[in-house]
Amino acid sequence: METTDLNLYFSTEYENYTFDNQTFDEDFSFSPPWHHLCSGEVLCILLLTVNIMTFVFGVVGNGVVIWIAGFKMKKSVNTTWYLSLALSDFVFCASLPFNAVYMATSNWTFGHFMCKFTSFVMFLNMFSSIFLLVVISVDRCVAVMFPVWAQNQRTIRKASVVVVLAWLVSAALSVPSMIFRDVQEHMDRTRCQNSYTSSPHSHRAIATSRFVFGFLVPFLVIMVCYSVIIVKLRSNQMAKSTKPFKIMTALILTFFLCWLPYHTFVLVELNKSLPNHVINYGLQVGTSVASANSFLNPVLYVFMGNDFRRKFKSSILSKIESAMGEEGRTLSRYLSRSSSVDTRASTHI
Repeated sequence: METTDLNLYFSTEYENYTFDNQTFDEDFSFSPPWHHLCSGEVLCILLLTVNIMTFVFGVVGNGVVIWIAGFKMKKSVNTTWYLSLALSDFVFCASLPFNAVYMATSNWTFGHFMCKFTSFVMFLNMFSSIFLLVVISVDRCVAVMFPVWAQNQRTIRKASVVVVLAWLVSAALSVPSMIFRDVQEHMDRTRCQNSYTSSPHSHRAIATSRFVFGFLVPFLVIMVCYSVIIVKLRSNQMAKSTKPFKIMTALILTFFLCWLPYHTFVLVELNKSLPNHVINYGLQVGTSVASANSFLNPVLYVFMGNDFRRKFKSSILSKIESAMGEEGRTLSRYLSRSSSVDTRASTHI
């Protein structure tokens, strides 16, 4: 007899969901939700719409960012960061059609490999995005604290090496999602779900590690970096413009707000502190909200770069290029000015 996973509306949902360890066999008089099509579920239709929109706008928006940052703009440390973020979001958004079909039909028809791969891509996107945001925050902090060193040491080659390392660590942390993801047949339906039956303690260990390394620790590091930046700029009275940090602040806030519901309900599910159906719906909503983060980033590049009115007078490509280029130019001016200040100070000594 096999424990039934009822959280089937979205194939990148991460945890096995059970009813207080009850088991159901095919003779049990229980009507599982996968017998109902999405057309009969209001929540399912809403979440399906959100994921279709995420796919369309995410692929187009991140594709444009990749084109601009990768081929149209002069290569720099900043464009290296944002290009990597856009690539991560693009790959994930491109995998969403598989999840949308599964959500609508509650039947996985794409095989064993794609079942594992779509789950892997989701977590690869989560870890790589937050690690890159941490790297950018540390980069900003170092530039403010040690402007002369940063002026000489911030190179595209070093930034590329850091990006590769961030992706490798992200891939390593995403491997458990492939190991415990499996395709199973039940009640005339094929399901793509997590299976922790062979290692019952893995569920808690994996969920906890995702929260700690993919949310809590990065949040603390970023907050420390931004606190140092604010104190340093205010003490030097050099923070006449906040433009270099507007996009980063928006990206960080968007990431944490989008992923907070998912992590919250995963922890709640582990501790069984809410009714099962509430956890079930919470994880569905949290998963879709987390996915939406991948198409919001290009929007932030557009609307955080220059004055809002001027944006509507230029093309979409110019907006994105201006948003990313402006940050690099402003940071360079800051580094140059800081370098001059430090030079004068050393002369006086």
